[in-house]
Amino acid sequence: MMTPNPRRGTGRALALAAALCAPAAASAGSWQEDAAVGGFNNVHIYTPDSRSSIGDGKALLIVLHGCVQPIDNYLTANLEEAAEEFGMVVAVPDAMNKAGYSCWSYWEGTKSRGAGDYSNLIQLANTLSGDTGRDIDPDQVYIAGLSSGASFANTTACLAPDVFAGVGVSAGPSIGTSSNGALGPCESADVTSRCRTYAGSYASHFETQVASVAHGTEDTTVNACYNEQNASGMAGVYGVAQLPGTNSVTEGSRTADETLWQDGRVSMLWLDGVDHSWSGGEGASGSYISGAGINYARYLGQFFLDNNQRADRNQPPVVSEVDISTSGDQVLVSGNASDTDGMVSEVTASFSTDSTTSSTSGGVDSNGFFSLASAALTDGLYLVSVTATDDSGAGSEPYEETVRVGPEPPSAPPVLSGLAAEVAGQCVTVSGQVVDDNLDLDTVVVAYSTGDSPAAITGTSFSAERCDLPGGDGSATVTATDLAGQSSSATVSFTVDVGVTADLDAHIAAGRLDYTGYSTCYLEYSTAPFRLDEYPASGGQCQWRDDDASCVGPQVACSGSETGGGGGDDSGDGPDPSACVEESTYNYYHKTAGRAYSSGNYFSPDYYANGTDEPMPGSTWGLNTLSSSDGTSWSVGGCPGG
Repeated sequence: MMTPNPRRGTGRALALAAALCAPAAASAGSWQEDAAVGGFNNVHIYTPDSRSSIGDGKALLIVLHGCVQPIDNYLTANLEEAAEEFGMVVAVPDAMNKAGYSCWSYWEGTKSRGAGDYSNLIQLANTLSGDTGRDIDPDQVYIAGLSSGASFANTTACLAPDVFAGVGVSAGPSIGTSSNGALGPCESADVTSRCRTYAGSYASHFETQVASVAHGTEDTTVNACYNEQNASGMAGVYGVAQLPGTNSVTEGSRTADETLWQDGRVSMLWLDGVDHSWSGGEGASGSYISGAGINYARYLGQFFLDNNQRADRNQPPVVSEVDISTSGDQVLVSGNASDTDGMVSEVTASFSTDSTTSSTSGGVDSNGFFSLASAALTDGLYLVSVTATDDSGAGSEPYEETVRVGPEPPSAPPVLSGLAAEVAGQCVTVSGQVVDDNLDLDTVVVAYSTGDSPAAITGTSFSAERCDLPGGDGSATVTATDLAGQSSSATVSFTVDVGVTADLDAHIAAGRLDYTGYSTCYLEYSTAPFRLDEYPASGGQCQWRDDDASCVGPQVACSGSETGGGGGDDSGDGPDPSACVEESTYNYYHKTAGRAYSSGNYFSPDYYANGTDEPMPGSTWGLNTLSSSDGTSWSVGGCPGG
């Protein structure tokens, strides 16, 4: 028999809050926070530098938070580790149509593709995968969640199996059960029948969907019966049989027991040592984020990679060890081309100037070696591009290099062209073309407002990225220098969008506004949500303001600046007191800022500090100070020594 979590033994209201609560909680290689996208006002998005090793682009994993919890908690759940390892964009949306205790309302409302947050999640998935700048493969879109978020994710995957190639369900009551089913005795549910009914005319897409179901061995909140009920139910949807035996999944000292169904279509995990939390692996922290178990996001990344039924698994060939030289009026090209899952059928070399292009093709020998020669070429500077094609028609990434045919021209600086700036959150990538007629290009450097970034140069193409840039209009200057010290420069402009949409109280609680201009902002917006954008101000600080600068906040540290913590040291095992921050305001504003939660009693709301569950005196309008050394776990009172 499951027993209530003793830390939550303060009455059925708090027990229910814990029952469905899960760890609630991204710009290349970084988080883009509070993006308004896909029907949601606030989505944290992590975009990795890497791509998926299958298919065409990055994967996408949407992760749904649980009850009584801000999405910020997922910023410390090690999701970025999985994102980078598996080339997977991670998006964590804050539910728009929350039920009690800020839960995803899986037990109420219409379950259809056009209803509420089901519609928003489908829109979020399609918007992100349809954005060419994000490079997401629509055949690798997945959804997962914990507790109420897990049930909502499972329902959404059943409603839209054409959109979601896979689903992850962690400690979630079965689809179609009531809110009471999250506590005490297990509610029986025909997951197979319900899921197929939800899908309707889209049910044929179950033929290529996969599912992972997980539950912590120490979970005393949501009944463990749902783990097997959900796994066997989804196996019924897919029509696959359970395989005999179990496997041990290990990650350092952390383990899980895994049961699989045919063709890797379904997996069931028991996460050793994990309570009612998202299992984040070593170093994970935060309310309902567990560091005791394996990194479930990494497990999902590997499971989806291994078992995705939709993505193209043919890997393109690779061109390597390319050597390009000239002989009279010809260009000679040689190298190696290989293909891991097939054979190279052809290698092509093209020779281009501003006005002409020619090419030649040939095969490879038994060792993958190729040798090609151009036709007779007129004097000039040529871009040589070498590509290989395999027997399935997949092409390699091109190898490019410039070479001169004929005598060298007079010395001249490099020439820049085609400059472009791509913005992703607070990261900006500047790219373009650089041509040096003398073939003695040395460096290309991109100067941003916050510093210089050396560019990576491939053939005549270059690119350089810089993150943590302040919001608003900006520019970058590109300087190309040759070995003779000659240089040329050009400038490209861009706009960094770090806008946040929220109501006035939430803006104040987050520090974007203060009470100095309260009346002005209130007269303009009242209690309706409105957008603020971050702009550079004097002294290296930033300022939040609306579109016409009528509602303006104080000068504060820019959201991209580093303001503490970040990296370990050898000074001790406890939190660094110098990193401690404290906030003093009414309990209600602590809650809207994500530092506290409420039991939800309308007549006498009880407030508790996130992470420590310490009670906060004074009900809704009690004035309290909370302090934190990690920005996640908050205690009542000021910082030590403060």
